[in-house]
Amino acid sequence: MALNNPAARRGGATRSLIPRVSSSITATAATAVLAAAFIPMASGHDHHEDQIPEGATISVEPLDTTLWLHIFLQTFVFGILFPTGMVLGMIKSRWHVPLQVLATALAFLGYALGHLHKGRQFISNNVHASFANILFLMMISQVVLGVYLKLHLEKGFQGRIRPFLRILHSINGKAFPLASWVQMVFGGITALGFCQGEHTGQCLAHFIMGSAFIAYGVLLTIVLLVGQLWLRRTGRSQEFFDSAVIAAWGCVNTFTEHRWGTAWVRNDWQHTTMGVIWWAAGLAGVWLSRNRDGTPKRNFIPGFVLLITGWAMSAHPQELMISAMTHKMFGYSLMGAGLTRIIEISFILKDKPAVSDQGYETHSFQYVPVFLLYASGFLFMSATEEQMALVAGSGIDHVAYVLIIYSLAFILFLFVNILIHLYDRTANADSLNKTTHGNGAIRLNGRPTNPETQLRDAGEFELEGLMSDDEDDEVASRRNLLKNERDEGIASPSTAARR
Repeated sequence: MALNNPAARRGGATRSLIPRVSSSITATAATAVLAAAFIPMASGHDHHEDQIPEGATISVEPLDTTLWLHIFLQTFVFGILFPTGMVLGMIKSRWHVPLQVLATALAFLGYALGHLHKGRQFISNNVHASFANILFLMMISQVVLGVYLKLHLEKGFQGRIRPFLRILHSINGKAFPLASWVQMVFGGITALGFCQGEHTGQCLAHFIMGSAFIAYGVLLTIVLLVGQLWLRRTGRSQEFFDSAVIAAWGCVNTFTEHRWGTAWVRNDWQHTTMGVIWWAAGLAGVWLSRNRDGTPKRNFIPGFVLLITGWAMSAHPQELMISAMTHKMFGYSLMGAGLTRIIEISFILKDKPAVSDQGYETHSFQYVPVFLLYASGFLFMSATEEQMALVAGSGIDHVAYVLIIYSLAFILFLFVNILIHLYDRTANADSLNKTTHGNGAIRLNGRPTNPETQLRDAGEFELEGLMSDDEDDEVASRRNLLKNERDEGIASPSTAARR
C-alpha cells in the first residue's frame, strides 16, 4: 500500500535526498573551515620587496621549496582536478561534489603556500596576485551556487530563480578551466619577472596567439570525438565556423599589429599583411562552406590559412639562433597542421562531414592536424624574446628545447582525450552500445560474430588436443562435407531451379 501512496513516495524521496544534501553541506562546511584556517595565515604574511632591484619586478634569489610546492600543487588542482570535476558535473556523477570539495580545499592550501614562501621576492601588484582574486572569487561563487542548488529549494521566488542559477553555475564551471589556464600563464611570467615594459606587447602576441592555437586544437578534438552529430544538426560545415573566426581574427590583427602614427618596421609589415590574408581568406572560406543547393560543404581554406601562416612565421627574422630555430619549428608544425588538414578533408574524408554517418568513428590520420595545433601553440608561447635569452644562457640547444615543448603538447593532448572519453562513455553510452553491439551480435575486432559460430569454434578448439591424426583427417572431411551441404542449402532460387 505504501508503494501506491504518493505521499509515501514523496516522503521516501525526501528521506533519500537528506543524506546526499547533508553530506554535501558537511563537505562544504569542512572546506570553509580549512579556508578560514588558511586565509588568515596568508593575509598575515608581509610581502617584502626590499631585495628587489630598482626597475625590476623580482629579486635575484631562487625559488624556495615552499614556492615550488605552491606551483606544483596549484597546477595539479587547477590544471587537473577542477577540469576533471567539471566533466564529472556535466555527466552528473556522484563523484563531482567530493572531487570539487577536495580541489577547493587544496586550492586554499596552495593559496596559503603562495603567501608563506621565502626566497625570491615579487612586487605586490603583480598580475598573478591580482588575477588570483578573480579566480578565487569564481571558485567561491561556484561552491556557493553548488550548495544552493543541492538544497533543491524550488518553491516561490526560489523556484523562479533556480533555472537562472543553474545556467550561471554551468557557465561559471565551464569558464573555470579557461581562467585557470590564464592564471597559470600569469604565474609563469611573474615567477620569472618577464613581460614588463617594452616586452609586454610581444608577450601578449605570443601568449594570446599560442593559446588560441591550443584552444583551436582542443575544440577540433571535441568536435572530432563527440561533436560530429551536433555539427550536423547546425546545418553548417566545420569550415564555416573556422573561416568565420579566422576572418574576425584577421580584422583585429590588421588594425592592431602596427602602432599607428609611428614608422613601419619589418615585423609590422609581416604581422599586418598576415591579418589581411586572414580576413580575406576567411571570407572566402565562409562563401565556400555551402554547396549550390545550400547544403554544408567542406573546403580547404582554414587548412591553407594555417599553411601560409606557418610559412610566414618560419621565415620571421630573429636575433638569437635558438629563437630562429624555435620559430622555424613552430612554422613547420603549423604548416604540417594546415597541410594534413587539407589532406584529411580532401582525401581521407573526400569532402564528407565524417568517416561514418553515425558520427562515432574516426580515422587515425584525423588526429595528426589536431595534435600539431597543440604543438604549434606551445611552441609559439615558448618563443618570446626573454624566454629565448633564458634558454640560450642555460646551455640547452634548440633540439632539446623543442622536444620538451612537444612533450608538453602530448601531455595536454592526452589529458583532453581522457576528459572527452570520460564524458563520452557516460553521456553517449546508449548510442555507443548500439554501435558496439549492433543487431544483438557481439563484435570482435570490429566484426559482428554469430554466437553459434563462437560456440562451435570453441568446442573444436577444446577437442583439438585430444584428437589423433586420423581423427583430425576424419573431422576435416566431415567439416568439408557439412560446409558443402550448407552452401547447397542456401543456394539462390534461380540456382535451385537450374538444378
